[in-house]
Amino acid sequence: MMAADSDPESEVFEITDFTTASEWERFVSRVEEVLNDWKLIGNNSSKPPEKGEYTSGTWEEKTQDINFADFKFSVTHHCLKQESEEGEGKEEPEEDAFPTAMQDLLCMNNDFPPRAHCLVRWYGMREFVVISPGANCEAVISESKCNLLLSSISISLANTGCQVPMFVQIQQKWRRMYHGECQGLGVRTDFEMVHLRKVPSQYNHLSGLLDIFKSKIGCPLTPLPPINIAIRFTYVLQDWQQYSWPQQPPDFDALLGGEVGGVEFGKLPFGACEDPISELHLATTWPHLTEGIVVDNDVYSDLDPLQAPHWSVRVRKADSPTCLLGDFLTEFFKLCSKKESTEEILGRGPVEEEGKDDISHALSKLTEPTAVPIPKLSVSNMVHSARKRIRRHRRVDESPLSNDVLNSILLYLFPDAAIDKSSSENSESKASQLNTDGKPEEKESDDYNLYNQLKSAPSDSLTYRLALCVCLVNFYHGGVRAVAHLWQEFVLEMRYRWENNYLVYGLASGPPDLRCCLLHQKLQMLNCCIERKRARDDGRKTAEGGKERERGRERKVSGATGTENGRLGPESAEMGREVSPGKSWDSWSDSEGEDEFFECLSDTEEMKEAGSTDGEKGGAKVAKPDGRLHPHGKLTLLNSQEPLYIPVTQEPAPMTEDLLEEQSEVLAKLGTSAEGAHLRARMQSACLLSDMESFKAANPGCTLEDFVRWYSPRDYVEEEVVDENGDTVVRGDLSARMKIPGNMWMEAWATAKTTPARRQRRLFDDTKEAEKVLHYLAVQKPADLTRHLLPCILHAAILKEKEEESVEDILSVRKAIQQATSHASKLLRHPSPDYKKLEDVITQLIAVETVIARSRSLKAKFGIGKAEQGDNAEDLERFVSSLLEEPEVSVIGAGRGPAGSIIHKLFVSAQRAALLAPLDEDTGRGGGADDKKPMGGASVPDFPPPAGREILLRTCVPRPAPYSKALPQRLFCVLMREDFRLAGAFSSDTSFF
Repeated sequence: MMAADSDPESEVFEITDFTTASEWERFVSRVEEVLNDWKLIGNNSSKPPEKGEYTSGTWEEKTQDINFADFKFSVTHHCLKQESEEGEGKEEPEEDAFPTAMQDLLCMNNDFPPRAHCLVRWYGMREFVVISPGANCEAVISESKCNLLLSSISISLANTGCQVPMFVQIQQKWRRMYHGECQGLGVRTDFEMVHLRKVPSQYNHLSGLLDIFKSKIGCPLTPLPPINIAIRFTYVLQDWQQYSWPQQPPDFDALLGGEVGGVEFGKLPFGACEDPISELHLATTWPHLTEGIVVDNDVYSDLDPLQAPHWSVRVRKADSPTCLLGDFLTEFFKLCSKKESTEEILGRGPVEEEGKDDISHALSKLTEPTAVPIPKLSVSNMVHSARKRIRRHRRVDESPLSNDVLNSILLYLFPDAAIDKSSSENSESKASQLNTDGKPEEKESDDYNLYNQLKSAPSDSLTYRLALCVCLVNFYHGGVRAVAHLWQEFVLEMRYRWENNYLVYGLASGPPDLRCCLLHQKLQMLNCCIERKRARDDGRKTAEGGKERERGRERKVSGATGTENGRLGPESAEMGREVSPGKSWDSWSDSEGEDEFFECLSDTEEMKEAGSTDGEKGGAKVAKPDGRLHPHGKLTLLNSQEPLYIPVTQEPAPMTEDLLEEQSEVLAKLGTSAEGAHLRARMQSACLLSDMESFKAANPGCTLEDFVRWYSPRDYVEEEVVDENGDTVVRGDLSARMKIPGNMWMEAWATAKTTPARRQRRLFDDTKEAEKVLHYLAVQKPADLTRHLLPCILHAAILKEKEEESVEDILSVRKAIQQATSHASKLLRHPSPDYKKLEDVITQLIAVETVIARSRSLKAKFGIGKAEQGDNAEDLERFVSSLLEEPEVSVIGAGRGPAGSIIHKLFVSAQRAALLAPLDEDTGRGGGADDKKPMGGASVPDFPPPAGREILLRTCVPRPAPYSKALPQRLFCVLMREDFRLAGAFSSDTSFF
């Protein structure tokens, strides 16, 4: 029993507490909390807004969610951000001051703002709070719920002393229906609204709306205070008539016909395919009228748009107009997601078998007993020969690209193929000049160096032109099948050039440029291989021609020392060519004829040469210097007075970025152990070992110190010391790092043989590397090719837009191009770019193209660029550029200014085209702006009926009694074909009521 009594649950009784807050009271409390949190309590008086500030200023929004039981509401505070002044605080003590919102009702500086919240346009307020149903909640439609919400905000405003107007959104959201309230000290403003589908006939004019306003304010004074009236009529122009869209479609027959000069062929198209300006809205405004000045009723109207004191224009832009460059980029980008290989797209067949024969034939050249003769073919022949191998097994109707188109593209890619057969000897020099040509002043420009940022390729390179061609055939000639066909032909062309020693046109000489895209590096690598191979073949011819002369010279000077025979003459040393006298190079198709291209001699020949040398020397074991380039200044060997010669060395192997990455991965896998580090150092010292062997061959009797003096002078330290005789002499020694035990330099020097560069194993095997490049190109799918070329296409698109913008001179476009370039640069420099984000870059470029197209459309419509404009041309240009940048632009001089007269003509042309017969159209158009037709006559009116009419009525009268304060009253009326809205703000004195 005692345990039961001590149980706390047994002491709880069910009590009905009638003081507990209801859901409605909780809702009111939450609204008050939000107002307090946002510090909207009291009257924050501020200066009147300046003219146009509602459009140019910054609007701030704050939102918070609250609940009424389980129904979610969103409370949003809208406020115009204004700069606070120091002296504002001194004006606050006026206790009788009206709330800021009530003062704004009468302010005339921001009537009809072009870009603002609808409540700002209807009531002219700079600060207000809106309570609206949550995102997924149903609308507040029933009258009882609407009244409950209005009561809630009324109590919240009264309890908190907040003087910011508060609105509740009721009815369906699309109707934009708001009711609200604003409370001040002894004053209150009620915001009410009427919304109908059709305009009642009695209220379809100014006089009827004035009657509503007067009856609503119910002013008891007999001479009613004057009512200020502001009127705006909006006219819409949709039919441009003779001002058709000026974009000319590209002439594809000219692009791909018989004439291919590479001028039009390599350019991307540009411009919108439809007019990017769909409508022009003309707003004619009468800002300050009174009731007696103007007549507007159901019979007659004074409101002639040509007589309106203020005109303003806005343009409605077409939503996402089709643009040529944008379509090109989009279709090209879609290829990135394709999975098929070239064989799957074009079909497997005899081509594959023949390709295998070609490969085996290419490899068999390495083991053939005699050299393959290279006929002096012109480059024009080779363009067709590789293609015939494929087309022999493919019917003409199956080829995605026709012969004419393919020939045009290949001749554009390889202009050196157009050189005549008769000038085949000069063709190589011309091609080499073309290979490195380009205007020097252009190469210094930022536009030319844009490829560094985008990791693409120079705009005069083969890779860049290939990207343009792939983009073109993808869009116009069969999509991915055409791309696969073109790529197959391109790879065959590359193999043909490699096999026949033709340099690839349009690539800068030298090793691969790691600032460019990987495909460009691969093509440069292939060019390096061709250059080495050509040098080897040239050396072979030199060897063959000079062999007999060498033997004859040996017979004549048989008694001379071998030193002179083995040393290069000054001229040949300058050329850097060293020829092995004891080897026939006919049997080597991939061995080297120049200094850095010679393979090691066979053992038997080395023994023969060594024997002959020993015989010449009379048994003395003195090495014969070989592979000398020129003396190294006045330096001599440390152990003798012989000059120190710089040797002929092998050039380091060129590398593409994927090879470098592969090499770094191999080196990284060796680990950090001593053995791994040692092995890594040996792998990295291949070039060092080759140079040491060349140095030993050029300088018999040399030491490591001699090599270091040439190769790394900083590691040879010289000091002045006093010798035994007391004389000051300079002595040198290796640096501390060179003396470390197990030093790689010492090990390499110890293992280095006395072998000139021409007899060493090649550091760069051009045959192997060329085959690797060709294999890499052959296995690329169209999607892989697209990813390789995408930076080049983006590069070309940016250059095209820069070129087009320079004609139009639009500041916002320049900034947008810079942003797109910067964005693309960050993405493309990444090893694996995010293609989803690259799609955003394409969207940015399409937006830029659209803006330029809009500018051209407007300039065409306003006749900018024609000689007739004279002095008004600059004003019109400013007007048109403002139309693109700003939401609404004032027309200087209204209907009588230069821009106004053009707009008037546009409307006249559209009216007469719509209402008159075609025969009368031309005669009617001659009148122009000077022929003013009466509005109600039988002739065609200059303007169509207004698409929208806005009438703003304002006054200040005492309500509800004659002795009440004079308070602001406002009614904003919107009259459209299927929309009628009255937004009223009616203030009353609550001091005694």
